[in-house]
Amino acid sequence: MKRHAFKMKLKPGFEAEYKKRHDAIWPELQQVIRQAGVQDYSIFLDAETLTLFAVQKQADHFDPDFLPNHPVVKKWWAYMADIMETNADHSPVAIPLNEVFHLD
Repeated sequence: MKRHAFKMKLKPGFEAEYKKRHDAIWPELQQVIRQAGVQDYSIFLDAETLTLFAVQKQADHFDPDFLPNHPVVKKWWAYMADIMETNADHSPVAIPLNEVFHLD
């Protein structure tokens, strides 16, 4: 199991909307994320900078090309594009973070 962390950016004024949408995350999206091999996935918000910090555990069989090419994921990205910084394909601008410390 590998830990993967990345950051994204929320647009100003959309903190509550971001939480609302994730509180009602689509069951089919949850299924696709699990199918990809992602477990124990959390997203945190730094309200001062509007930076979203995500961390997930990825199974050994995780395929980094599976999620970005899945129609449900693309639909979610389009749904979230109005409240986050995104790329041209509506995927969130996600910047990988390097782990510098871990304690089990």
